[in-house]
Amino acid sequence: MGSKKKKKTVTEVKEKIEKGEAVVLSADELCDRVRSGEEVKFEEVDVVTSATCGVKSGTFAVLSFKVAERREAFERAERVFLNGVPAFPGPCPNERLGIVDLIVYGTARRDEKYGGGHLFRALVAGEEVEVVVETVEGGKVETRTSLEEIPFARLCSTRNVYKNYFAFVNSQEGEVASIFSVRKFAGPLKELTFSGCGELNPLEKDPLLETVGVGTRILMNGAEGFVVGEGTRSTAEKPNLMGFAEMHGMLPEYLGGFRTSAGPEVWSSWAVPIPVLNERILESVKRLDEEIKLGVLDVHDRLPVGAGEGAGAGEEVTYADVWQRDCDLSVRFDRRRCLECEDCRVAGVCPTDAFDPQTKRVSEELCCNCGTCVRSCEGGAFYGNLGTVSVLGRAVPVTLRQSDRKRAVKLAEVLKQKILEGNFTISEPVSRISKAV
Repeated sequence: MGSKKKKKTVTEVKEKIEKGEAVVLSADELCDRVRSGEEVKFEEVDVVTSATCGVKSGTFAVLSFKVAERREAFERAERVFLNGVPAFPGPCPNERLGIVDLIVYGTARRDEKYGGGHLFRALVAGEEVEVVVETVEGGKVETRTSLEEIPFARLCSTRNVYKNYFAFVNSQEGEVASIFSVRKFAGPLKELTFSGCGELNPLEKDPLLETVGVGTRILMNGAEGFVVGEGTRSTAEKPNLMGFAEMHGMLPEYLGGFRTSAGPEVWSSWAVPIPVLNERILESVKRLDEEIKLGVLDVHDRLPVGAGEGAGAGEEVTYADVWQRDCDLSVRFDRRRCLECEDCRVAGVCPTDAFDPQTKRVSEELCCNCGTCVRSCEGGAFYGNLGTVSVLGRAVPVTLRQSDRKRAVKLAEVLKQKILEGNFTISEPVSRISKAV
């Protein structure tokens, strides 16, 4: 007879945590051990904390707050703007209550430089925002508010936490504006941009969604939230998640706006605990960047580059090409190399406004290590190895990372400490997510 397969239950893992006997490792810690050649056995790990941080277009906020007293109240809001960002009032009209219910898209924009992601960060950071309500009567209500004065504020997702994502290139001559580039995307095959945190990604750690399901407790931008279910455009091969969390407990360093050549986007962060319940899950959490494919798509049609072109097409690229092999997680700044340019190119293109050309300082809270500055700085004051990828036999340099692996590592460690300190309770899903079964 064969040996009995090893298993644990979520209840057993929770009991070990409560007794202080559980072994909780971040995905980064575990993968470093595996990469060094260490054999990690089933009995030696109970929970792995995974995380992802990057541009997540499918993000929106639901807000409800008072903008006027009842005696001054309007019948209903026609249009609402927060710091100039348009919001969708309703669906409840809140007739003559002086309250607005709003949905604000992370991709909504005031202009080409400021959008929903910037607004969300401003709220989470405790800043006051301007509110303008245009009413059905033709009137206008103008006021200011802050997150402290908004009793209901939730950040939600239509689709986040893709089981990693893709890399993009422009296969054609010339330049094209795209949400996958900060400056116009140069071609043919002159640069490559990508998204995804590779071996840290929650759905790479649990690809069959055995522990992640409806009701799973998570951290979204540092605040506790829950998985609602599968997100839009989710498939068995490329699942993603829908979830939500209260904005009041979020940390601004994990959330913000991100400008692209096609307009402002939003970046956000998730951390998800993966209880190691069986040996199959153990093998999944041990998967390394070298084993995780990174598909390269043409930005024009989002189809694999070289598809149908015969020999030489479709070379295998993995996340090791962009996160390992001497690639740097951080982009660094050496002030001594700064040429003191009158018109600083880095300040002009930084998608998060992390660099102040006057003080020559980089904001660690705003910088997402995307690497845009590396190619933009004439003096080479910004530097970091972003990697090079072979596409159709050509070495194509990475010029933009729309995921921040460094911040994901940090958030996975935050979740680990919360679990060990008893400040975060892992939860068993209420039900499985169907597409992964």
